[in-house]
Amino acid sequence: MANIKIPVAKKEPKELIKHNDVRIDNYYWLNNREDKEVITYLEEENTYYNTLTAHTKDFQDALFSEMKARIKEDDASVPYKLNGYWYGTRYQIGKEYPIYSRRKGEESAPEEILFDCNELANGSDYFNLSGIAISPNNNLAAYGVDTVSRREYTIRIKNLETGEIYDDVIEKTTGSSVWAADNKTLFYTKKDSVTLRSDKIYKHKLGTPTAEDELVYHEEDETFNTYIYKTKSKKFIIIGSSSTLTSEYRFIETDKPDSEFKIFSPRERGLEYSIAHYGNQFFILTNKDKAFNFKLMKCSDTATASNLWEEFIPHRADVLLEDLDIFKDYYILSERENGLNNIKIVRWDTNEAYYLPFEDETYTAYVGTNPDFDTSILRYGYNSLTTPSSVIDFNMDTKSKEIKKEQEVLGGVFKKENYKSERIWATARDGVKVPMSIVYHKDTKLDGTSPVLQYAYGSYGYTIDPYFSTVRLSLLDRGFIYAITHIRGGEYLGRKWYEDGKLLKKTNTFTDFVDCSKHLIDNNYTSKEHLYASGGSAGGLLMGAIINMAPELYNGIIASVPFVDVVTTMLDDSIPLTTGEYDEWGNPNSKEYYDYMKSYSPYDNVVAQEYPTMLVTTGLHDSQVQYWEPAKWVAKLREFKTDTNLLFLDTNMDAGHGGASGRFEALKEVAKEYAFLIDLEGKISK
Repeated sequence: MANIKIPVAKKEPKELIKHNDVRIDNYYWLNNREDKEVITYLEEENTYYNTLTAHTKDFQDALFSEMKARIKEDDASVPYKLNGYWYGTRYQIGKEYPIYSRRKGEESAPEEILFDCNELANGSDYFNLSGIAISPNNNLAAYGVDTVSRREYTIRIKNLETGEIYDDVIEKTTGSSVWAADNKTLFYTKKDSVTLRSDKIYKHKLGTPTAEDELVYHEEDETFNTYIYKTKSKKFIIIGSSSTLTSEYRFIETDKPDSEFKIFSPRERGLEYSIAHYGNQFFILTNKDKAFNFKLMKCSDTATASNLWEEFIPHRADVLLEDLDIFKDYYILSERENGLNNIKIVRWDTNEAYYLPFEDETYTAYVGTNPDFDTSILRYGYNSLTTPSSVIDFNMDTKSKEIKKEQEVLGGVFKKENYKSERIWATARDGVKVPMSIVYHKDTKLDGTSPVLQYAYGSYGYTIDPYFSTVRLSLLDRGFIYAITHIRGGEYLGRKWYEDGKLLKKTNTFTDFVDCSKHLIDNNYTSKEHLYASGGSAGGLLMGAIINMAPELYNGIIASVPFVDVVTTMLDDSIPLTTGEYDEWGNPNSKEYYDYMKSYSPYDNVVAQEYPTMLVTTGLHDSQVQYWEPAKWVAKLREFKTDTNLLFLDTNMDAGHGGASGRFEALKEVAKEYAFLIDLEGKISK
C-alpha cells in the first residue's frame, strides 16, 4: 500500500447554540469554498483517494470501457409529434452530448437540427441544455444553458428559420419557459441568487431589454417554490406554487398574455392538488377531504375555488392515484397498488375502462411523452430488473401495440434469461413488512457467500422503481446481487408509506434499511463480510444514519453527495432548499424537531466505534447538498473512528449535485464506485 499520510483537517472549535443546547463543530471552517486552505484540504483528500486506489485505475478504465461498450453510441430517441413536427434527440459515436432535431410533417422528412450540444459545450467543463420551448408558430425556440452545475440556467432564444441567436439573455433562471399565443411573449421563472429558490415569474417581450421584464408573480413564502407551464389543451398558462404539503395555482388564457393571473383556489395548508384542462373543465388530482392516496375532482374553468370541486374518481385506501393524462377521446390514470405501477385507460364518452397488462413480478411502467392532444396513440415505457427498457405506442381504439424501440445492450453477451429477479419482504422491528426488489445472475449462489449491494433513497415520497440498467450488469456478472430496498419515506406502498418516513417518523427510514439488511443476511443472500450499501443525497443521509446505528452489518459503504449535517443545514435559511424542506424534515427552530433531528443527524452522532470502509463523493459546486457537509463528516469520522478501515473523500472540483455532465463522463464515476466494491471483494483482477 502506498506510503501516504491520512489527511487530517485542522480543528477550529465553533459553538453552535440553539434552544440552550450547545454543539461544538470543529470543522465548521470548511464552509467556505473561497478559502485556499479549504481547497488545499479537499485536494489532499483527493490525492489520498487517488493514491490508495491507484492499483484499481486500470480496472476502472476496463470497467468504463466495458460499460460504454454496452451502449449504442449512435443512439436516438423515438420521435414525438408536436404541432406538426416530429421532435427527437440523437447521439453521434464518440460524442458526449445530444443533438436535438425535428422533422416537418413526416418522420421521414429532412432533419432540421435545432441544437448540437457537442458544439455548444465546447470550452465548458460542465454543460447542460434544458427546457426547450417551441413557439406556437414553430419558428422560435427558447432554451436554458447551465455551465456551472448549480442548476442556474441562462435562457436564450433562437430563430429556427434563420439560425440567429437573439440578443435576449435572461440569467439566473430554472431554464424552463412558456410562450404565449402571440409568439413574442415569454414567461419564465427566476431563482433567488443566494438560496436558488424559484421565487419569481417574469414576462419578457421579444426584442426588449430583459431589465424591463415585468414581474408577474413573486412567491414570498420561503417554504414554497414557483414554476410556470401551459396546459396540454393550450388554452391556459399556469403559475404553480408548491411546498411539500401545499399547492396553489394561478392562470390566464394563452391568447391574453397581458391579462392578470387569476388565482385557481387559495392555498390551504395541507391541501395538495394539481390541475389539467379538458373541454371547459379543470380536473384536479388532490388529497382534499383526507384523501391521502389522492382522488380526482373537477370544476368549471370559470369557477375554480375548492368549495366548487366535484368528485370524479373517489379516493381508494389501497390504490395511490399518481397522475392524470388527458387526450381528446381518453384519459389515462397512473396508479400504484401494492407497490406496482398500473396504467388505466378510460373513454370520455362511454366510461369504458381497462388496464394495460404487465406480467413481471416486479417492474416499472410509466406514461411517456404525449404532448399531442388529438391522437388515439398512448406512448408508454416499460422495463424491469431483467428486461431492457422499451418505448411502446399503444392504440387506445384498437388495443394494439407497437414496440417503437427496445433498448439495445451491445457486446453480444447479455441474455435476459441469464438473470433472475424477485420481490421479497422483510419484517421491520415494528412488524411492518418492507419490500425489496432484487436481481442477480442465475449462476450466483444464494448461500450467504455472495456480495450484495443494497440501495435505497427513502425521502420526499420519491419511489425508486425496479429499473433495468446496462451499467449494473458489470456487478451482476461478477456475482453481485443488487437489492433496491423500498423503505418508508418513499411512496412505493402509497402515501402513508411516505408519511410514516418523514418528520417525527424519519427514523423508520433508517431502521427499515437496517432490518432489510438483516433479512438479507439471515436468509443467506449474503453475510456481513459481503454486504455493501449505497445511497446519494437524502440517500446519503440514510448511509450516514445506518453506519452510526449498525456499522457492523456492512463491509463497505458508498455515500454520494450525502446530506449528513442535518441540524446545521436546516438552521441555515441562506442555503438553497432549506426553508422548502421544513415540511419534510421539520423546522429545527422548534425544539421538538431540533431534538429529533439531532438524534439521527449523521454528523452529530459520529462516535468512537468501528466504521466500515467508505467512499464518500461530492461536488464543489453542488447547490443541493453543499460540499462541506461530506467534507466535515469525513473529517469527523477520521477523528473518531477506532478501526483501520479505509475512508475516502472524492471531490469533483468541477461538478455539482448531478456529477459530471456528458453521458460517458458520468460512467467514469460509476466505474470508480464499482471498482471500490469489487476491490473490497478481492475480485479486482476478474
